[in-house]
Amino acid sequence: MANTLIEIGETKGKGRGVFARKAIKADTIIETSPVIVMSDKDRKLLDKTLLHDYIFEWEPNGEKMCCMALGWVPIYNHSYESNCEYFMNYDDQTIYIQTVRDINPGEELTINYNGDWDETKKVWFEAV
Repeated sequence: MANTLIEIGETKGKGRGVFARKAIKADTIIETSPVIVMSDKDRKLLDKTLLHDYIFEWEPNGEKMCCMALGWVPIYNHSYESNCEYFMNYDDQTIYIQTVRDINPGEELTINYNGDWDETKKVWFEAV
């Protein structure tokens, strides 16, 4: 995937992560990814696999489903005070990542797995 703003790199204690190749301004959409939408029944099966950590809740019109984002979206690491936020476009079946503040070159880009960039609700794993 060619993206002049971001690259994949290693991050201590977390494995791979997404990093800024150069300075990025606040409110910049840095990635838009198509998703594969699956039923709640499929989600229950996925919850028993490693993919559990990479799927997103997908609830158009309140219908409980899940999705697998393509692209680099599944590689963004979690932070309770993330520097990016993700948004779902149910009509286009995409997820996009947008910065919430200015980003420095080489900085790791993170999202809050709870949805809102500053949500403090505990996630299902011990956050590093």
